[in-house]
Amino acid sequence: MIPKLHYISQGNTGKEHLENIRKACTSGTELVQLRLKNLSEKKILKIAEEAREITAHYQTRLIINDYYKIAKKVKADGIHLGKNDTCPTIAKKHLETWQIIGGTANTLEDCKTLIEKKVNYIGLGPFRFTTTKDNLSPILGTNGYLAILEALQTETPIIAIGGITIEDIPDILKTGVYGIAVSGEITKNFNKISQFNKLLNSASQQEQVWNPNQNI
Repeated sequence: MIPKLHYISQGNTGKEHLENIRKACTSGTELVQLRLKNLSEKKILKIAEEAREITAHYQTRLIINDYYKIAKKVKADGIHLGKNDTCPTIAKKHLETWQIIGGTANTLEDCKTLIEKKVNYIGLGPFRFTTTKDNLSPILGTNGYLAILEALQTETPIIAIGGITIEDIPDILKTGVYGIAVSGEITKNFNKISQFNKLLNSASQQEQVWNPNQNI
């Protein structure tokens, strides 16, 4: 089963990313996405190796943003691909069969494309304005999620993302999304992870069983 809460790493340096990943793991997150930009692949590999050691110690899943070759080398649990990153079908050929692939979507058409490419989950957003990402796509809000999910009728887990706070969870879950990805709200206070987990897990009476091979 894919975790309902995804923590996306933040930090001004690689060391800060690793410190925050450790804090997230000790606070109870089940999945961490290492998201590093504007660094050389050599540096990203080194940080990813350390992130894998940390997450393995806490039995936390590790997803690497974009760099699928690094994900394979450090034996990460999977990768997350942005719209301008490698095509999921290409990345899949290089990864192990047990490694999962997530993709970023901003529209209904994006979601359909990713489903056709057999990704394991979709990060759909942004929910609201966020400074975490440059060139932000139009915000979706709860109405946007509701419309897209009603049109899709998919079993592929949809993860909401983009400036989400604790207060947003009840309304977001009513749209039918599977889970959420959070960066800033958790980085500011890692104690909120337990609150997020409680809201996400208690909201669904029937857990969706997730099989990494369901779309392969």
